[in-house]
Amino acid sequence: MITTDELTYASKGHTDIIDVTADVQKVVKKSKVKEGQVTVFVPGATASVTAIEYESGLLSDFKEMFERIIPEGMDYAHNERWQDGNGHSHVRASVLGASFTVPFTNGKLLLGTWQHIVLVDFDNRPRERRVIVQIISG
Repeated sequence: MITTDELTYASKGHTDIIDVTADVQKVVKKSKVKEGQVTVFVPGATASVTAIEYESGLLSDFKEMFERIIPEGMDYAHNERWQDGNGHSHVRASVLGASFTVPFTNGKLLLGTWQHIVLVDFDNRPRERRVIVQIISG
C-alpha cells in the first residue's frame, strides 16, 4: 500500500530550517498504517530535507557550515546565466538532498531521541514550500 499526502510551509529562505517532524507524524497517524516507511520529499532545486538535532546551537552551526563550504557571495555560473543570485542555493540543496526516509512501527516514527526531520530552504528569498509525504507499507 502506498499513500501520499502534502504539507505546505512558508519559509524565509537563506538556509531557513523548519522542523516538520510533528506534521510528518500526524500524516502517519492519519493514514492508520501501523508499520512501514515514510519518505519526506521537497520538490524544487533549492531546498532539502534531512534529520538533525533541532536545537539553537546546532541550527547555527549547520547554517555556518554551509556558508563556509558553499558561500553565498561566491561567483556561480548559474548566477551568470540566470541573474537570480541563487547559485549557492542550488549547490547546497544538491549536496544535502531532496528527501529523507524514516521507518515507523505502531504508527510511530522510529527517530533517535534527538532526531528531527527538517526542511531546509536555501533559496535567497522567502518561498512557499510543498513537502510530499509518502507512506509505503506491505
